[in-house]
Amino acid sequence: MTAMTPGSNLPLTSARVAVDVTAPARLDVSGLLLTAEGKVRSDDDFVFYNQPNGPGVTHSSGAAGGGDTITVDTTAVPDGIEKIVVTASLDAPGATFAGTEPTGTVRNAQDGSVLASFTPPQLGAETALVVVEIYRRNGAWKVRAVGQGYADGLAGIATDFGVSVEEPAASEPQAAPAPTPAPQPQAPVAPPAGQWGPPAGAPAPLAPPPAAVPPAPPAPPAAPAPGAGKINLDKGRVSLQKNQTVSLVKGGRPLLSSVAMGLGWEPAFRGKDIDLDASVIAYGPDRKKVANCFFGKLQVLNGAIQHSGDNLTGDGSGDDEVITVHLGGIPPEVTGLVFTVNSFSGQKFTEVAKAYCRLTDARTGEELVRFDLTGAEARTGVMMAKLIRQFSGEWEMTAMGEFVDARTVRGMVKPGAAAL
Repeated sequence: MTAMTPGSNLPLTSARVAVDVTAPARLDVSGLLLTAEGKVRSDDDFVFYNQPNGPGVTHSSGAAGGGDTITVDTTAVPDGIEKIVVTASLDAPGATFAGTEPTGTVRNAQDGSVLASFTPPQLGAETALVVVEIYRRNGAWKVRAVGQGYADGLAGIATDFGVSVEEPAASEPQAAPAPTPAPQPQAPVAPPAGQWGPPAGAPAPLAPPPAAVPPAPPAPPAAPAPGAGKINLDKGRVSLQKNQTVSLVKGGRPLLSSVAMGLGWEPAFRGKDIDLDASVIAYGPDRKKVANCFFGKLQVLNGAIQHSGDNLTGDGSGDDEVITVHLGGIPPEVTGLVFTVNSFSGQKFTEVAKAYCRLTDARTGEELVRFDLTGAEARTGVMMAKLIRQFSGEWEMTAMGEFVDARTVRGMVKPGAAAL
């Protein structure tokens, strides 16, 4: 076995090689097929956990505690591809490679024998890096140690090599904007310029019942009856139904602490994994996208929104993915957040059971609001909930449950804007 140093290269003695990437921390490993211009031909040349097969290149996840592997069959790599770069990004939000240097081990994929290894030295603020590259030179294949780092995670690597990780695949139908619901009568009070009032479609409060018939006290957990308007958090946990809204106010004061939106799902058929991706889209008062936070960009808005990382199976009874929002740190140009779930691999929501979202206090874990999605459509995306900042300063959460045809967060931007 040869221990490689940055920039060194070796000829490959096997037509099929496997590159294992391991580290003390959980990594997301990927392989990109690049042309002579150093770019992918299309997003199909980006091989990773959600798209494990490409022309001549495959991704496989390691066992618990083990690293992921990129396997390259050089005899099956298309003629126009000059190199395959093997990359690694950290799964934990905000983590850097300082103190968690990865090691790339190159093996003969036929017999498992180790050909070379490489550990990049002196890593610091990097959150992603190119570990090694398998490249073609004068008709022969070689491996080079690289160790080039990026400070903006998987999204930085993807952008550098021409991958649009937020873009839908070319064959995917574009999601049409969700129809704007017919406006209900609103109180004749206009919000100041640049801010939004109550979300479109919010039900108007009903007139109070006659004095002779006192209203029945609500049964815990609190839940607004259809058409009964918004409630707050004073009576404890709120269970929402589709299109119902709760104001994140407790004791007369807006909730400005850190909250976590947990999103979960289970396979509808026992023993079948379901791989979905949770994301959040931040919008400005003009309903223009400000930022996306998803598995390829684990934190946005200077860390005010953070993503827990990708769940590949939906297995287990807890939240599958969690998006933490520091409400007090959301910049003033962001006035709306839409939480979405997509199936990048094309599985439909008719294959999902028990999909839900729940808002918790990120410090205590106390559940504040829950929305259980009932019913499903044979589509690949769903807008689960939205948080809207009111001109008075408080945030409101509305349950959505609107299905669309979109396999990535990029395909949710227009429907999300239309639903605000």
